[in-house]
Amino acid sequence: GSGMSVVEEKIYVSTSSRTMSLLSQLEKINSDSLAGEADNARYVTSKILHLVQSQEKTRKEMTSKGSTGIEVILSTLEVKHFNLCGYVYIASGGRRASVLVTKGGTQILLQLLLNVSKDSPPNEELMVLLHTLLAKIGPKDKKIGMKARINGALNISLNLVKQNLQNHRLILPCLQVLRVYSSNSVNAVSLGKNGVVELMFKIIGPFSKKNTSLMKVALDTLAALLKSKTNARRAVDRGYVHVLLTIYVDWHRHDSRHRYMLIRKGILQCIKSVTNIKLGRKAFIDANGMKILYNTSQNFFFDITVDDVVDESDDNDDAEAESEIETENEDDKDQHFKNDDIETDINKLKPRQELGRSIEELTIYEQFFPELLENFQECDLVSKEPKPFRSDANLGGPIVVPTAGEEHCAEAKPSVKEISLKESNSLLTEEYNIRPAFLELPKKDSNRDSSLHQQNDQRKLLPSCQCLSQEIVKGLDRITLQNSARNEQYYGAACVIKKESKTSLTALACSKPYEHASPCGSSLFEGSSVQLGKLCCTGVDSEEDDDSGSSSSGEQVMLEVSDVSPVHDSDLYIEMVKTTKSIPEYSEVAYPDYFGHIPPPFKEPILERPYGVQRTKISQDIERLIHQNDIIDRVVYDLDNSSCSVPEEADVLKFNSKFESGNLRKVIQIRKNEYDLILNSDINSNHYHQWFYFEVSGMKTGVGYRFNIINCEKSNSQFNYGMQPLMYSVQEALNSKPCWTRVGTDICYYKNHFSRSSIAAGGQKGKSYYTITFTVTFQHKDDVCYFAYHYPYTYSTLKMHLQKLESMHNPQQIYFRQDALCETLAGNSCPLVTITAMPESNYYEHICQFRNRPYIFLSARVHPGETNASWVMKGTLEYLMSNHPSAQSLRESYIFKIIPMLNPDGVINGNHRCSLSGEDLNRQWQNPNPDLHPTIYHAKGLLQYLASIKRLPLVYCDYHGHSRKKNVFMYGCSIKETMWHTNISASSCDLIEDPGYRALPKILSQTAPAFCMGSCSFVVEKSKESTARVVVWREIGVQRSYTMESTLCGCDQGKYKGLQIGTRELEEMGAKFCVGLLRLKRLASPLEYNLPSNLLDIENELIESSCKVTSPTTYVLDEDEPRFLEEVDYSAESNDDQDIELADNAGDYEATNQEDGLSDSESTRTLLS
Repeated sequence: GSGMSVVEEKIYVSTSSRTMSLLSQLEKINSDSLAGEADNARYVTSKILHLVQSQEKTRKEMTSKGSTGIEVILSTLEVKHFNLCGYVYIASGGRRASVLVTKGGTQILLQLLLNVSKDSPPNEELMVLLHTLLAKIGPKDKKIGMKARINGALNISLNLVKQNLQNHRLILPCLQVLRVYSSNSVNAVSLGKNGVVELMFKIIGPFSKKNTSLMKVALDTLAALLKSKTNARRAVDRGYVHVLLTIYVDWHRHDSRHRYMLIRKGILQCIKSVTNIKLGRKAFIDANGMKILYNTSQNFFFDITVDDVVDESDDNDDAEAESEIETENEDDKDQHFKNDDIETDINKLKPRQELGRSIEELTIYEQFFPELLENFQECDLVSKEPKPFRSDANLGGPIVVPTAGEEHCAEAKPSVKEISLKESNSLLTEEYNIRPAFLELPKKDSNRDSSLHQQNDQRKLLPSCQCLSQEIVKGLDRITLQNSARNEQYYGAACVIKKESKTSLTALACSKPYEHASPCGSSLFEGSSVQLGKLCCTGVDSEEDDDSGSSSSGEQVMLEVSDVSPVHDSDLYIEMVKTTKSIPEYSEVAYPDYFGHIPPPFKEPILERPYGVQRTKISQDIERLIHQNDIIDRVVYDLDNSSCSVPEEADVLKFNSKFESGNLRKVIQIRKNEYDLILNSDINSNHYHQWFYFEVSGMKTGVGYRFNIINCEKSNSQFNYGMQPLMYSVQEALNSKPCWTRVGTDICYYKNHFSRSSIAAGGQKGKSYYTITFTVTFQHKDDVCYFAYHYPYTYSTLKMHLQKLESMHNPQQIYFRQDALCETLAGNSCPLVTITAMPESNYYEHICQFRNRPYIFLSARVHPGETNASWVMKGTLEYLMSNHPSAQSLRESYIFKIIPMLNPDGVINGNHRCSLSGEDLNRQWQNPNPDLHPTIYHAKGLLQYLASIKRLPLVYCDYHGHSRKKNVFMYGCSIKETMWHTNISASSCDLIEDPGYRALPKILSQTAPAFCMGSCSFVVEKSKESTARVVVWREIGVQRSYTMESTLCGCDQGKYKGLQIGTRELEEMGAKFCVGLLRLKRLASPLEYNLPSNLLDIENELIESSCKVTSPTTYVLDEDEPRFLEEVDYSAESNDDQDIELADNAGDYEATNQEDGLSDSESTRTLLS
């Protein structure tokens, strides 16, 4: 073998040197440029060609950078046009064509074309070669259209075609060149004036097995030409729309074996180009186009893959304007991808601490850090044992004290009086048996008041009396929730609150019309009046089995579910709603928020999507246009038109969204059981439609109702990959199953035929909306059901949870404080929570240890539609307040500063992404405005204050949700990993970067089942430079600054693989995040922990091994989903030129993968490799 290779090597060396000598001969011939040398040059060129063809290495060498081979041949061409064959051959490869372009090859070829065309008759052989060559290198030269126009070469090719219509060998390459020229709109118009459109219609025609390649090229050229509106109008005027349809039907009928798919696709592409103009659409409809195409599409075989009507790229959940990856040509595999969004300026990447505000100015934030000044001299701190405490006592931190007699705080400002711990303790010891005023509900319940509960576990809260006896009477206009302990009634399928009432909520007579009340339960249950069992929404959290005796009042009926949330209190929720300020001034409360939610006891697997769903749905949408008489088209709900009413007897669902976090703007009944739903955009913005939360009632059982939400904007969604929407049934809640469950079949997400205005699409024209469609069969007749994009978590829920945590904790063990950081634009307060352990005693050393604990700063819910972030935050808060030994250890290690909801206004008003200013608050961190973005301005102020007093947080983490990826993962910041994704790899080698930013995600990937390290990324993009993560890293100087993204769908790895995510898993993630921080502490200071040293070594190694990064992390924008079997190719769509090219390449790969029988995941790997 080795001998053989030596021989090969010798041959190669000799070949190489022969090529070089031949090239030098050719150069000499060029310089002499004698008339008789033409034959000589031809001979030498053919020799080079022969060598190059037989030796791959030589060919590579000749076309490699730095080689003069190409230039020599080019100059030969320039002087004498002969033996182009060799040139064609050399140039035929992708990268080699690019080399030719950079050396000015296009210009030379166009010049040659002009010269040759002057001969009469022109040399046909030469024309074929020149055009073949131009067609090959044309696509590599972005300016070829302009060059050809300036050189006057456009009409040469056109005239050649006109004069040689029967000479297929000659006109094929000419058409290919025209195809290249036509991508330039000016050329398309110019060629159109010279009759190119009419010419193409002479070439294309009905079915014929001859000249199919010519037909294909002519159609491609025509489709490109018709993108010009002038040409499209010309085609319409000449009646070509009808011609195209007739030709299409003919090809479709004859091509039963699907051999000419590309030709049929070409004809459709032409029709599509014409219908981009209004005239074209009219002509298409007049020619019965809808019906013709619909009928032909219905008798397709199902073995053909129909591509999905979605964009396969992953937009990392950001606004449309942000850049997407461009997949490079197959030649450029070494450059994995090129992305303009990655920050390449190393000076911008290096964190530079800058306070941005003067130290004096930052002192206003001192008030939010009383723990740094508190000396605890008045506190009895000797014992660390949990003391008996009352479940409702509000201990420590600010106390809301409304004036006597009033039920809720004054509307203007939440009256939060900051009372120091010393005062609050004395206050509570003096009046130990008086409940805090803000928990006062209209009528006292003496039973509950007098009972003091002995309880050891702070996480367990005994239910306060929420026994609701339900009497649902037939004929009553609304559901009445009667609270047996008090004489109040909450009306409506959503409970109505009369804000002005100072005492109890007065009962409204049934006959009195109350317009805000939901028109839902007119006959909720048929038959005689039903007495339902009593219901209570809270109970003992039986996660740990200790017997906390329940001294509850009244006949308490527990919900028989294992883990009822200990922090839900329906009465308290109503109190909280009263102080929540919404723009529409909601007066109703949605049942799910009132009753609370318990994770269902069963697993909810990610749905397997049946093949062909999307095809069926799109066909049904098209049928609306063909069979217009079958469409009801009746508006049944409209926020913009209060007079919109549906007759009572009509067999129509009733809708409502007038409650906190609700979002549904309009509903149109399309068919008997099919409804189109339109969502509200974010307030003060004209886009961001994705979050929905609405109520439906008046349903029948055993009927599939189809809901289409028709104005979504994201170009792909996890609804295509097994995610289901959520539903909450009031009937089920009354049967002791108050939970949100995943529902719906035939779910898919696809581009629809409604176009977005360019204003709503951020200036881009021709963008379409997308539809989420799902079908639901209800279990109970005349139930009241709620649907949501994800598990709702309202601002009032947060206030209730914080209040409960405050009233439940043991103040001698936990330091808990709740402050109002600031007010939002609508006047809602933004809560700031501080949690740590009380000092061991009030001795100086213990106080010092207390004050010197490092800070952990957490925030969540800057994007209202990402409700999962709030559930993760709930898990974090409850874990931090629990009496789990590791939670106590964590409190003793750190001081937690937490802003659980950065965008209260957005959450209250049902926005998807923005605040009331109509801006994405997570793009305002670089320069927040104190008036427009108060929560961001002051959150940044807190961090700047910590930086100014040299107390930088050890970790900053902002909790988010991700709509297009599975699992939970983190984005962090690393200079090195960002530089890897750029060409400036050299400069990053001498960078020294502490790999500590990887430790926390690595710990979480080992401890939290839902967490996936593979999806994490530490790249800094330009489009993210004003996000919390990047600003806190770059300006504040926190090395471990993260965004933690939780999926809205589910997991594809670990313990929850194949399951949709629920609140239990989200809350667990929040708790595991805390446990991860404890392990981070151990790694940082192992001496404090008496752990076996070998255990720590193992742990350290695990982290270390993954910190020595050897390869770049997965890039943020990699789509983590395999492509579907169903496919719709939008790649050639005129309007989507800005979209990525992935679809083209992916289609090619897909065909080969299917032939080879690769699995989905393997084909994905092929795609992304």
